Amino acid sequence: MDNRSHGRCSPPRLVHLIASALLFLCVATTPAASHLHGGPDTGVHKNFLIIVRRPYEYDTNVYKNVSSWHASLLAEVCDMAKEALENDPSSVTRLIYSYRNVVNGFSARLTTEELEEMSKKDWFAKAYPEKTYQLMTTHTPKMLGLMGEGRDGEGVWNTSNMGEGIIIGVLDDGIYAGHPSFDAAGMKPPPEKWNGRCDFNNTVCNNKLIGARSFFESAKWKWKGLDDPVLPINEGQHGTHTSSTAAGAFVPGANISGNAVGTAAGMAPRAHIAFYQVCFEQKGCDRDDILAAVDEAIEDGVDVLSLSLGGNPGADFSEDPVSLGGYTAALNGVFVSTAAGNIGPNPATLSNGAPWLLTVGASTTDRRFAATVKLGSDLELDGESLSEPKDYGKEMRPLARDVGDGQCTSESVLTAQNITGKIIICEAGGGLSTAKAKTVLRAGAFGMIVVAPEVFGPVIVPRPHVLPTVQVPYAVGQKIKSYLQSERSPTANLIFKGTLFDTPRSPMMAPFSSRGPNVKSRGILKPDIIGPGVNVLAGVPGVADMVLEPKAEMPKFDIKSGTSMSCPHLAGVAALLKNAHPTWSSAAIKSALMTTTETNDNTKKPIADVDGTQATYFATGAGHVNPKKAMDPGLVYNLSASDYIPYLCGLNYTDQQVNSIIHPEPPVNCEKLTKLQEKDLNYPSITVIVDNADTIVNASRAVTNVGVASSTYTVEVEVPKSVTVEVLPPELTFKELDEVLNYTVTVKASSVPDGAIEGQLKWVSSKHIVRSPILILPGTGEEDTAEAPAPSA
Repeated sequence: MDNRSHGRCSPPRLVHLIASALLFLCVATTPAASHLHGGPDTGVHKNFLIIVRRPYEYDTNVYKNVSSWHASLLAEVCDMAKEALENDPSSVTRLIYSYRNVVNGFSARLTTEELEEMSKKDWFAKAYPEKTYQLMTTHTPKMLGLMGEGRDGEGVWNTSNMGEGIIIGVLDDGIYAGHPSFDAAGMKPPPEKWNGRCDFNNTVCNNKLIGARSFFESAKWKWKGLDDPVLPINEGQHGTHTSSTAAGAFVPGANISGNAVGTAAGMAPRAHIAFYQVCFEQKGCDRDDILAAVDEAIEDGVDVLSLSLGGNPGADFSEDPVSLGGYTAALNGVFVSTAAGNIGPNPATLSNGAPWLLTVGASTTDRRFAATVKLGSDLELDGESLSEPKDYGKEMRPLARDVGDGQCTSESVLTAQNITGKIIICEAGGGLSTAKAKTVLRAGAFGMIVVAPEVFGPVIVPRPHVLPTVQVPYAVGQKIKSYLQSERSPTANLIFKGTLFDTPRSPMMAPFSSRGPNVKSRGILKPDIIGPGVNVLAGVPGVADMVLEPKAEMPKFDIKSGTSMSCPHLAGVAALLKNAHPTWSSAAIKSALMTTTETNDNTKKPIADVDGTQATYFATGAGHVNPKKAMDPGLVYNLSASDYIPYLCGLNYTDQQVNSIIHPEPPVNCEKLTKLQEKDLNYPSITVIVDNADTIVNASRAVTNVGVASSTYTVEVEVPKSVTVEVLPPELTFKELDEVLNYTVTVKASSVPDGAIEGQLKWVSSKHIVRSPILILPGTGEEDTAEAPAPSA
């Protein structure tokens, strides 16, 4: 994006845009601006992303900068509206953003007639209408092995200096800059390459939070209340939570309602944070603002980007802002961590599927906020709670259920059935449980049991409530209801046990984590990896819906769940790897993360899905992140940004689509390139598609030695008997570091598989195990991709 100041058209900015030629800006007035050929403009202006056809570039002898050139292109179809500008100097330019890096184009406000006129220009390639994207919404450093086992332990923080000197750019919905997680005590100044700015005053930004910007020029046209200037601050939780998860400072005594007490810290506590506000609470994230923020972040000098946002799983890479910006980021050596999405466990729901992005799914941790429902039959059933009251007592109390819709949504129904002094059980649905708690409290209830949706399995996402509350899994809820129906005078008591660790079968898949297959590229397994995304404790301005006692202080930490939470975990871990291995490419870091994952839980069993079955690769990707192993992976699968070009051509993208993605690289002609099939992209996972019976499919890979200079690796392959997989050569002998050796995987199938077949390939040396998942798919797309109804919360 060319204009580093993109607020309203102040006179200096107008001069900057008009530049060297007599360029006439299209100016939007309210309700209308002048239109084509000087006539009155009565059309409705809408935001469009305009892609300029490659190889069109601006003439530096004519135009001062790319923004001037884009303004001249826009002026070809818009009247200069000089009178409107003179009459209303506060009018804003119809040129919203002029992009320098992420795409060859600009965003602008146009009428339908102007767009039609523009489409006739030889430089015009395509126009995309405005689109909105959504956010994917203390213990984890220890769980992930960052701290080591003791004061002198060999934790990742010791070998990566906690990410010192690395800049993590976070795109989100705002940040509470005064939070203790962003304290700069002991932080060094940002590296000299930092070129960003802080829109807060100088007392707010510091050596921890080094940058804070707001991008709203496109969003403000469709959402009221975004008045200029907009500061990147937000009293909501999301952006503060994700930023502190990635790189929050050490904060002793962090807790939520007395639970999860400990010292909070982000994954890379000495890394710097550059914050870019592109989303707005209760509204969403505008595509053109996202592109502008990534454009800026690249030039600002960030090392890692964390994007806990996404859109349509079926969007082409050439029109998705995360894919477009992510490619340019990779081209500039910036590692990009993205959220897989929160509409699991339905298949084919995954966002951010481009192979140059790290796509992160969500898993549970081994921490529980334990509570028990004790029934009058002496049966004790486990749940979780953040609502532990003082002096609760052991008295058994009457147990009741809502005789209305069962969801405890009608205060009049609850009052009529007289629940005073009782514990009431409430089904899922009908609104947030925190709102239900207020309803049943007003109706006189003493306590509440909330039953989770069936799709959540054993996973509970507890919230603080205004009365004693235990949240239980669906199966537990059915047992409580059976007891209630079988007893004439049912009773219960709630037992609060506080925070417990080492929960068996951890980690487990999060029920909401979006799943593959990768809709736009079936031959690339997504998600890539999973990380902690359930009940993650991190910084917030305050706890939503929390009712405080008089003079009580609002907690500064809260637990949140979503792939929005797992994404910054991986961004922070990537920052640690960048510190430890500054010469590694983004692809090498991604490979190190993926080939060193854990596939078993803490009971040594394969990671489970919420229904108790073994989680598939479409849920886990390569597996659960293990930062300690990732620091020393042995071998990596490396890729440069240009290596993705033959792959894009192999997807049968048009030249214009490919050139839109790879901008600002020189334009290419796919007919003159050797197309690369998905299976042959040098990716850390291996996906092979079998189209016909008695098929032999070869997939090529190249590994780079980053472990021991002189080392030998022997292959081990595990696949079901229904297929045969051979690897040649079966042994790789390296003589030096950075040496690259090739191998071929041959898959033989006597028939087209009925569904996905999973296996794994390991290169094993005396010190390292380098693992790649193998996924074999039917060519007809017969793996289950039918969308089930979305789970309710």
